[in-house]
Amino acid sequence: MAGAAVLGRLKPLTWQVCDVAELVDEALDVKTLVLDAPEWPGHLAGQHVDIRLTAEDGYQAQRSYSIASAPEEGRLALTVERLADGEVSPYLTDVLVVGDKLELRGPIGGYFVWDAGEGGPVLLLGGGSGVVPLMAMIRHRRAVGSHAPMRLLYSAKRAEELIYREELEELAGRGDGFEAFFTLTREQPDGWQGFGRRVDRELLGEVGWPVSEDPRAFVCGPTGFVEAVASSLVESGLPPNRIKTERFGPTGG
Repeated sequence: MAGAAVLGRLKPLTWQVCDVAELVDEALDVKTLVLDAPEWPGHLAGQHVDIRLTAEDGYQAQRSYSIASAPEEGRLALTVERLADGEVSPYLTDVLVVGDKLELRGPIGGYFVWDAGEGGPVLLLGGGSGVVPLMAMIRHRRAVGSHAPMRLLYSAKRAEELIYREELEELAGRGDGFEAFFTLTREQPDGWQGFGRRVDRELLGEVGWPVSEDPRAFVCGPTGFVEAVASSLVESGLPPNRIKTERFGPTGG
């Protein structure tokens, strides 16, 4: 499948029509679209796609969304956060129903990707819906039976905004080298066992590996989150070439 993804990136990307097979409520204002994409060439964990909507008058709107599914899965999964002022995400989360069709093209991106064959240790750092491409990496690790050491530190404002929480806790409970840590920056419910502050150098020191173990870090989320976390990693001594980042811009959806 990885080879197919490489070929897919080298060929000119064309739009294809996919069927919406399932819609899954993931968290507050977040939904996963499970798609049947018969012409899908395969992807790497961490890549994304473009979605295009066309109105009856011909007006088109296009946005990029990270792939949440592992390359080994039979269907393509995209997890979408609804933005109140968004042009595309409200339609995808509120209007779309099973049986509808969507136009997409991809896979896109070859930098922010991870293959289990690369091993670990790997530190995944996600802010809000920035956890989506990281989830593809986590699911890929599980799908191929990898035991590469991997840790996720996931930051959200509130508990109800944590995406994939139950699945992540289940995977972390398997004892196969994957660990998940959560931090809530605004509100912590009664009995909360995770962290309750922003991701900073001190928190990274508690969760991450020593620089001497030469870990790789993948950071994804809003621009401010990514810049702050990446800077803290560098300040802790991790070489910049061991840090890969993907930013979500201030507009979109």
